[in-house]
Amino acid sequence: MADVREVSDATFDSDVIKGELPTLVDFWAPWCGPCRMVAPVVAELSEEYAGKVNFVKMNTDENPAVPTKYGIRSIPSLLVFKPGEDRPVETIVGFRPKSDIKKRIDAALG
Repeated sequence: MADVREVSDATFDSDVIKGELPTLVDFWAPWCGPCRMVAPVVAELSEEYAGKVNFVKMNTDENPAVPTKYGIRSIPSLLVFKPGEDRPVETIVGFRPKSDIKKRIDAALG
């Protein structure tokens, strides 16, 4: 199974912005039901895109700075970043079916 690593406010820049691959960041919290629903979808996609896209998750309760910077008001929120870019190229808010997330990742990276 591909690894969906945790990132923090401290590691976000090095893991996401300065990463070598595009990265999808799953902003979530342990108490969030829809976040628990989207987590297995993100894990499946991380396997399908292995070597092409990195998948990471950030607990918004433990890491308030990055979610605040990107205006995260609802979770789950999935943001797609291209390497070296500080602005997301795609934002997906709320639970979405796997096919929809996949389509939006492909469009963002296309």
